[in-house]
Amino acid sequence: MQRMTIPESAANTSDGAGRGHPKSFIWQVLTGPWFMLFATLLIMSVNGTSYMFGLYSNGIKSYFGYDQTTLNLLGFYKDLGGNLGVVSGFIYELAPPWAVLLIGALMNFSSYFTVSLAITGGIPKPPIWQMCLYTCFGANSLSFPNTGALVTCVKNFPENRGIVIGLLKGFIGLSGAIITQIYHASFGDDPEKVILLIACLPTAVSLVFIRVIRITKVSHRVKEVAIFYRLLYIALGLAGFLTIVIILQTRIKFTRYEYVGSALVVLMMLILPLGFIVNEETKVRKAEIKCLPNDLPSEVVLVNQPPGRTSLPEATPNPPRKLDPLSRLGDILRPPKRGEDHSILQAIFNIDMLIIIISTTCGVGGILAVIDNLGQIGSSLGYPPRSIAAFISLVSIWNFLGRVFAGFYSEYLLTKYKLPRPAMLAAILLFTCVGHGLLACAVPNSLYITTMIMGFCLGVQLPLVCTIISEVYGLKHFSTLYNVGSVSSPIGSYIFNVKVAGHLYDKEALRQLRASGLTRRAGDPLSCTGIKCYQTAFIIITAATFFGCLVSLALVLRTRKFYKGDIYARFREDRENSAATSDVTPGRN
Repeated sequence: MQRMTIPESAANTSDGAGRGHPKSFIWQVLTGPWFMLFATLLIMSVNGTSYMFGLYSNGIKSYFGYDQTTLNLLGFYKDLGGNLGVVSGFIYELAPPWAVLLIGALMNFSSYFTVSLAITGGIPKPPIWQMCLYTCFGANSLSFPNTGALVTCVKNFPENRGIVIGLLKGFIGLSGAIITQIYHASFGDDPEKVILLIACLPTAVSLVFIRVIRITKVSHRVKEVAIFYRLLYIALGLAGFLTIVIILQTRIKFTRYEYVGSALVVLMMLILPLGFIVNEETKVRKAEIKCLPNDLPSEVVLVNQPPGRTSLPEATPNPPRKLDPLSRLGDILRPPKRGEDHSILQAIFNIDMLIIIISTTCGVGGILAVIDNLGQIGSSLGYPPRSIAAFISLVSIWNFLGRVFAGFYSEYLLTKYKLPRPAMLAAILLFTCVGHGLLACAVPNSLYITTMIMGFCLGVQLPLVCTIISEVYGLKHFSTLYNVGSVSSPIGSYIFNVKVAGHLYDKEALRQLRASGLTRRAGDPLSCTGIKCYQTAFIIITAATFFGCLVSLALVLRTRKFYKGDIYARFREDRENSAATSDVTPGRN
């Protein structure tokens, strides 16, 4: 046994939240888990720029003289880059979250800024393969903050992962409407500035919070859900305000000052959660002070220390995260039970993963075809440009509602009724068929309703799939497997957007051109009008989505027994063990 003196700096510090230093509480807030959640919300609120493609696609089409198939090819590469996040997942396994965010910020700015220069004439007009590369590269940059921030947040709140994923994914869905308001306030109605804003805003937000995103522990976990619901209410209020503003913007022409006013309200509502964060940290601090003696003793007894030791024992450094080596074939074919940590190959070659990919290829791929063609669908059916801009924002808002609905309501159904999450996935795929059917029938003035259905159904599917993967395969390799599940989106986009919708649109446009006795000159964009432009395409997409619904029912049957059990028991035990350890350790964990 040995007696030693603790330095004054150590006595005034508790895991970075010192009590004697005048800035200790500010430091506690900035390094706490709740501020990290707040930072993640802001990063996600500008991370859904891929859903804004319909806002500037017509400008790209007319400026570069593309036909619809070529434009949809750009849309496919956007979806490919946005969902090919396996690279960011691998990097997250090897590097800290801040490195993942930095890579994404650099990729986002370099790609979209280059496209902006091409549109404004700052550089020569690039060939189509370069435009595809820039579009893919820029969309792929979004997967880096999506992985670095979202996956880290899920690991900080594992017992409420459904709620966390739904909330964070919800802000991604809402980001299109948020950035649209900021765009109008900053640049008015200048379409050339949209891509410039997309290049700068997400990059700046990621860089501001780059050191905040990290794995940490949460005090007073029993109050987690209450805080999440407060954040949900703020998000719903923001979505409601944006809905009202969008409706007004379709009916009256906003002045620049009115756009600035609406953007300021949006920004204030985004900052509002910080008040709850500070309040929670205040409670944590009071609880710690109440439980600990006012003054730490000047001497501390160290038990079983080797002779000659004169300092506190250093914490054992965490070993660097490394990818598992390739498992043997037998291990791949004999994966662990559902809910336990799978290796990457065990999950990839699993029947459940195949079912997830097939069902979401049909469901998400068909919806992406609608979203990427919204501008052309609206034009072909005779909607004015102002309404088409409203469709983009409506997709964003209903996308948000679908995501938070999936996160919170699926958690409620699972907790109270043990309803498997794949059951909600099957139900939402069936509901998606209704939206595609309305487009196929071209019901008058139905595009508003269809837009809301598509946004909501896409919003529900994405967090559901992410949560199902985390629950079935564990969190050890979630950063990679989360992005493996997203591969289905670009596959579906290429099939339904490029090969079905784009091809049939151009075919009908050429038929109308020949019927009018005109010929198409090189470089002229193809334009189609009437319900025939997309009718056949959406009949095909409706049938494919229904097939995806049937396939997802197989996952319901396969996971029914798993969801009847306590799927979070292991995380609850880990938390209790951690809490027991913290009872004998002064300071915040």
